[in-house]
Amino acid sequence: MSAPPRRTSTRVAGLLAMLACVGCCALPYLMVGGLITRAGTAVMQQTFIAAAIGMSVLALGMWWLRRRQLAKPAAAGGKAPWSSGTSPPSVPG
Repeated sequence: MSAPPRRTSTRVAGLLAMLACVGCCALPYLMVGGLITRAGTAVMQQTFIAAAIGMSVLALGMWWLRRRQLAKPAAAGGKAPWSSGTSPPSVPG
């Protein structure tokens, strides 16, 4: 029997993207509180936005790659992922 799939890397990348989004949303409050300057806020905002976008793309890419890896053995064995009794996903059209 094979080991359960590991999804830790995708979750970590998603968590880091979420933290970057939270950090970016907290910048106005940090500026009003006097913890960072206006110039520091501008630099940090651009950095957080780039990090959030990059981490989101990374998490989606890892998710997509993992789904492809899991689908290959099922397709090679002639067994569809929905062969456990559920119907195949429908395509809206």
